[in-house]
Amino acid sequence: MSFNIRDIVFSEPSGGLYPIIQFTISLFLLVFYVYYGILLDVPSLNLLIMAVGFALAGAAEFLPTERRRTAGVLRVSAILLLIGLLALIVFAPEILFRG
Repeated sequence: MSFNIRDIVFSEPSGGLYPIIQFTISLFLLVFYVYYGILLDVPSLNLLIMAVGFALAGAAEFLPTERRRTAGVLRVSAILLLIGLLALIVFAPEILFRG
């Protein structure tokens, strides 16, 4: 059973409950970002980056089935954004955690 990354990333958007869950997670992360950033005056860039990543992935799954390439670009963007967040946490945590 072999698979190709291109077939997985550029597959048809799934729709259904999956994007709703991703947008809900993104909304919660944005609420936490506002709570920590505005009310507690603690910068939390990592929450904002995760919220945007989940929103991009959710948007990819909400697209019509014939928009495979656009969904793939949104998925790749979300993956790169979240990998970039992991790289920041590992190699430059002082950028994210200036508290």
